[in-house]
Amino acid sequence: MLLYLLITCFSFFFLKSLPLKPLPSWASEVRLLSLWFCKDLIFFPYFGYSINTLFNSCFCSIMSLKKMALISHQTPKNTQNQATRFDEEDEMTVMSVLDLPELALECILEKLPPQGLCSMAGVCSSLREKCMSDYLWEKHMKQKWGKIIGSAAYREWQFHLVSRNDFDCFKQGRQKGFMKLLSIVWPISWIKSKEDCNNNLMIKQRCSNLPAVDSIMSWYLALENGSFWFPAQVYNRENGHVGFMLSCYDADLSYDPRTDTFQARYPPHGRRAIAIENGVTWERLRSPPIDTSPHDLHISTCLNDLLPGDHIEIQWRRNKEFPYGWWYGVVGHLDSCDGNENYCRCHSSDTVVLEFHQYTRGSRWRCTMINRKEHREEGNEADGFYGGIRKLNSNQEISRWKQLWPTQVLE
Repeated sequence: MLLYLLITCFSFFFLKSLPLKPLPSWASEVRLLSLWFCKDLIFFPYFGYSINTLFNSCFCSIMSLKKMALISHQTPKNTQNQATRFDEEDEMTVMSVLDLPELALECILEKLPPQGLCSMAGVCSSLREKCMSDYLWEKHMKQKWGKIIGSAAYREWQFHLVSRNDFDCFKQGRQKGFMKLLSIVWPISWIKSKEDCNNNLMIKQRCSNLPAVDSIMSWYLALENGSFWFPAQVYNRENGHVGFMLSCYDADLSYDPRTDTFQARYPPHGRRAIAIENGVTWERLRSPPIDTSPHDLHISTCLNDLLPGDHIEIQWRRNKEFPYGWWYGVVGHLDSCDGNENYCRCHSSDTVVLEFHQYTRGSRWRCTMINRKEHREEGNEADGFYGGIRKLNSNQEISRWKQLWPTQVLE
């Protein structure tokens, strides 16, 4: 193989330097063909890389010489036209997207969807760095996931990264211990070289094709392929079960790209196992509006501001072992008030009436009362426990609750 390489390559340059008679036109093509076969027959990495570089240089030089020879045989007028055509062809051949101004390239990349950015990142190292930047992926993250990803999901992602790094360090530690054991049998220099070679190869393969684990692109792809479970809240849980109408409960969610829906895992209620719901649509999801665990009481800060007609969400749980869910309601009038705005004094009373109009009149779930000044958690084992309250000041939140209104009044 090596002998064939030496004969083929060096004979080419040797014959080129001899003062021989001009060869026919097909001779140059034969020389190119010999170089081409020489390039393809080299399989060893080191020689292959060297010969590949040599082949590219020789091929480009020969093609340039042929082009110049062709131009020299033309008439002056044809020569000028032919040279212009070759220059235009060269310019078209060399021109690439990387030759665009930086601002123009950024504008193009900003218009690409996530799939386009992933495809463009595989073109070359320069585009890979640009297409994996947090600047581009932050916009896609907000557009698709911004309404359901909150601070709790971000903390979960950070915890996921830390756990992953710890696991990688643990594996590396075990590998180092194993390498120490192997050093008793094999020379340390051989083991070290093999270890460095394998590590460099693994790092090159991973880093060349995958984004950094702590990048926004990596987070986006983890959400998109469903490999990352994140905390959020689900309206009307368990497929709109009658016992959960106009409520919103915490759950861990995983996206299913095939159906464009989610799988939800609800925390266990008392002795009940984890409830799982499939096919949860985007309209039934939201990010937690406040950073409070479903097992903790929310400290209400709006009690003194509550007026009849205000829209609220209140924590409620069936018993002390259950996590809280958020239930939609409105502030009502006291029994002693006729509802006339000119004479209403309900806002000055320590008692606040909360009404849940999704239940029929006379239902024990229709109405409850809390103390404006001393409210913490009120209730009993029969009617459940009412916790913290948050006032809804956003028309968007209110309209979303109304869109989920049941078709029939509940008992």
